[in-house]
Amino acid sequence: MESRNITVLGDGAMATVCALHLDSLGHRVTTWGPFAEHVELLLKTRRNDKYLPGIPLPESLRLTADESQAAAEADLIVLAIPTQFVRPVCERFAGHVADEVPIVSVAKGIENETLLCPTQIVAEVLSRPRGTNGRPAPGAGGGGASPGRPRPIAALSGPSIAKELARCLPATLCAAGENRPLIEDLQALFTTQWLRVYTNPDLLGVELAGATKNVIALAAGILDGLHAGYNAKSALLARGLSEITRLGTAMGAEAETFFGITGVGDLATTCFCPEGRNRTCGELLGKGIKLEDALQQIHGVVEGVATTRSVMRLAERHNVEMPITAAVHDVLFAGLDPIDAISQLMTRSPKRERVG
Repeated sequence: MESRNITVLGDGAMATVCALHLDSLGHRVTTWGPFAEHVELLLKTRRNDKYLPGIPLPESLRLTADESQAAAEADLIVLAIPTQFVRPVCERFAGHVADEVPIVSVAKGIENETLLCPTQIVAEVLSRPRGTNGRPAPGAGGGGASPGRPRPIAALSGPSIAKELARCLPATLCAAGENRPLIEDLQALFTTQWLRVYTNPDLLGVELAGATKNVIALAAGILDGLHAGYNAKSALLARGLSEITRLGTAMGAEAETFFGITGVGDLATTCFCPEGRNRTCGELLGKGIKLEDALQQIHGVVEGVATTRSVMRLAERHNVEMPITAAVHDVLFAGLDPIDAISQLMTRSPKRERVG
C-alpha cells in the first residue's frame, strides 16, 4: 500500500498502539498530544511509560502538541481520545482539518451531555455546514465539510487490549461506517498477518457495543473483588449482553452486531482481562474501595464510569430495562454496597430467559 500521512489524536495506550502499528507499515505518522509537557517527555525519552511501558517509540514517529502542525499534511486522522474529551479536542482542530480528510474513531463511550457516540460528536463539530462564502455558517462553529459532502467518518472497534496489540499478538477488529469505500480502505490499511479487520455498516451498533460493554466490565470487576466465582461472572456476561442488545435494537442498531467481535467478543475480553481498566476499577469497588480512590489507582481514563450515566439516561429515554447497568450506576453514584447490588439482582422476580 502507498505510504500515507496519518495523524493520531491522543497519546494514551490505544493512540500509541495505533501510531506504532501504522508507522511499522511504512506510513508517515504524527501523534498529537493534548498536553505539551507530556509530548515533550515523549520526545525526550522516546517511551510512553505512563500508558504503554516498555515499548520504544521509533524516531520515525513524529510527536507534537500543535494542532496546525498535526493536521497540516494529514490524509487520515485516527481519533484516540477518551469520549468525554472528544468534543473539546475536535473544537481545537476545527479549521485545521481539510474537509475531505476522513476521521476514524477508536474511542468507546457515550458523551454525558448529549448522549452521542464519538463519531456523532465528530460529525457535529467537524462536519458542520458552511455559508455561501465558504466560512462556517452563523452558529455552526468552525472547520466543517461542505454542504452535501459530509466528512467521511468511521469507527474501528473490537477486542483490543493495547499491551497485546503492542506485542503483535493475534487480534481482530472491525471497521464500521456507512461509507463503504472508507471502511474497506481502513480494512486494507490496518490488516496484517496478526491483525484481521472486518467491515460492518452498522456504525451505531458497533459504537454502542463498545461503550456499553465497559459498564458490564465494571460489574464483572465487582464480582472479582467479591470473589463471586466464574459461574456468576459468566452469567453476568450473558445477561449483560442481553440488556445491551435490547438497548441497541431499541435505538435502531442491528442485533447481530452485538453477537459479533465488537459485541460479545469485546465484552468477553473486557470482562476477563486482568489488565482492563474498567474491570480493574470494578474489582477495587468490590473490595470496598471508594470510587474516587479507585480511579486514583488506575492510569488512564476509566470510560465505563462516565458511560454508565449516559447508558442509564438512554435506557430511560427508550424505555429499556437494564438491571445490571442500574445496579452498577447505584454502586458508583448512589452509595449502594456491591453485595447488596448482587442481592438485588439475584432476587428479582423469576422469568423466562430472553436474549436481546
